[in-house]
Amino acid sequence: MEKPAGCPGVDVRGQAACLAHLTDADRHVYLASLTASSRIDHRGTPFTQDLLNRLLGALIDPATGRPRLGDAKFRSATFEGNAGFEAVTFEGDADFHSATFKGDATFDSATFAGRAGFDSATFEGQADFGSATFESTTGFEWATFKHAVGFDKARFEGHSGFRSATFENHAHFLSVLFKDTARFVGANFRGPAWFHKVVFEGVVAFDSADFEDYADFTSAAFKRTAWFESTAFEDDAGFKEVAFEGDARFDSAAFKGRATFKSANFKHVSGFESATFTGDAGFESATFERSVSLGPLVCLGGVVLSGATFNGPVTILLAARRLECRRTRWSTTAEVRLRYASVDFAQAVFEYPLTIAAEADTFLLPGGGAVDEQDLAGAPDAMVRIASLRGVDAAHLVLSDVDLSGCLFTGTVHLDQLRLEGACSFDGAPRGWHRRQWLHRRPSWFTRRRTLAEEHHWRAGQPNAVEGWHAPAVGAGQIGPAQLAPVYRALRKAFEDGKNEPGAADFYYGEMEMRRHDTTGTPRAERGLLWGYWLLSGYGLRASRALIWLALAMSITILMLMWCGLPQSAPKQEATGTVSPRGGRITFEIDKADPQNPTGAWLTGQRFEKALNVTLNSVVFRSSGQDLTTTGTYTEMASRIAEPILLGLAVLAIRNRVKR
Repeated sequence: MEKPAGCPGVDVRGQAACLAHLTDADRHVYLASLTASSRIDHRGTPFTQDLLNRLLGALIDPATGRPRLGDAKFRSATFEGNAGFEAVTFEGDADFHSATFKGDATFDSATFAGRAGFDSATFEGQADFGSATFESTTGFEWATFKHAVGFDKARFEGHSGFRSATFENHAHFLSVLFKDTARFVGANFRGPAWFHKVVFEGVVAFDSADFEDYADFTSAAFKRTAWFESTAFEDDAGFKEVAFEGDARFDSAAFKGRATFKSANFKHVSGFESATFTGDAGFESATFERSVSLGPLVCLGGVVLSGATFNGPVTILLAARRLECRRTRWSTTAEVRLRYASVDFAQAVFEYPLTIAAEADTFLLPGGGAVDEQDLAGAPDAMVRIASLRGVDAAHLVLSDVDLSGCLFTGTVHLDQLRLEGACSFDGAPRGWHRRQWLHRRPSWFTRRRTLAEEHHWRAGQPNAVEGWHAPAVGAGQIGPAQLAPVYRALRKAFEDGKNEPGAADFYYGEMEMRRHDTTGTPRAERGLLWGYWLLSGYGLRASRALIWLALAMSITILMLMWCGLPQSAPKQEATGTVSPRGGRITFEIDKADPQNPTGAWLTGQRFEKALNVTLNSVVFRSSGQDLTTTGTYTEMASRIAEPILLGLAVLAIRNRVKR
């Protein structure tokens, strides 16, 4: 039989046609000549399912009952029906380069002792390589899988290449073993990709790969370097409980769904420079054994590091909406530089200095360009806000240029050793006059001072709370004055140790406020003294209040003296004596009449001048020497006690605001 025109099939040895176009007699003779381990060459041959089955039947090994082939050349061959190569042994090279499988292709439990080449092959039906063994180099580069493909429990003992391969449906690599290098550079996964419990013993590269659907690497093990540079994850990516025993490089990777690295173990260097996360990035309970470089990266959602352990130096450069580091453990130095983020470090443990700082300008890439933060442009500002430091030992903590207006401090240990650098801001009290919610006739006045978020929460929860105090968020808990007083005291000491006495004054005021309102730990007598101290001078910090009281006291003193303290007129001295009839010495007794209360007009300029003189001398604790009535004498005595105290409180308040 002559070979049809245009048939690409290679002629059978000794014949003028390919296997598909031989006569039945010639085909029978050829197949009968084959034995197990025979070398075959059927490049370009179109195979029907029956023809392939007859070919493989001629190559069955009597000892195993399964086909065994030597070198097998199926380059550019076309398999019209299902291609069943299950449990086939390829003792030599298996060449399926540019082959087309129009039906299902089954290679489960097959063994490839030589090179297996499926480069540029097209699988139009399902492809099954489950439990297959590839003992040498394997290539699926530029291959196209139009339906589901499965490599579950397969073994790749040599180099394996899937560069630029296209997986248009499910791709299953469950429990696969790659003992040598595996390259998926530029591969395109259009359906879910499952790499659950895969073991990569050699270097693996997914650089520039594109995962359009879910990518699951749960419990995978990367024994050497794992490259994911510029990889695109367009859906969720799961790296839960993954072991990275070599370097893990995710530089410039793009995660458009949620990225999960929960309980992952990074035993060597890990890098996420220039990576972007559109959704949340979860590193819960992850372990970083060596140095970590997270960023500069951008995350539109939140980065969750809760429960993570850092055993090597850490550098985090992050522009994100939220950073959660609850119960993290930092066993070496770390620097966390942020933009836009709200940060929660509750119950974190710092064994070495850790710095949390706000970055004023956009992060720069290693090449000098700026990180693209366009997707975060809708945020109100780039301010970094600390949400909680509860349960933290702050002895090694440094905060720089962060917003602490919403931070929860109660339960923080060694808060007095906290270092605050740059412009760290706190919340303020509602300034001005405010009417209480229930006692409408009793307005309250609040002066400007820095306050803690927990004081806002406590005051907002009082029955007679005024507007302006912020209610707590869900889960913040309810803290009272007894718990807040030590917090204010510790922060005051932190400011004093930082030579910021004016800044410490606000926290002294807050401490006194909490003691004044503490009905459980502060005795009633002490609270009474604190009420007076607050009323007269704002705990020695409100000079204007002390001066107002001083002016009021002086005014009352002046009025009292003018009304009944100054006598009607200055008492005149009288001298009386007795002359002895016998002459000699004369004895005189000089006396002064008692001052008389005024009976006429007392609001005169002369009386005001005298009263002012007495009052001014009383302010500086001096006696004026002015004759006074009995009432005036007691008024002056009270003035000489009260007014110097008020003047001293005003001076003390001014000093507390200006001293360094």
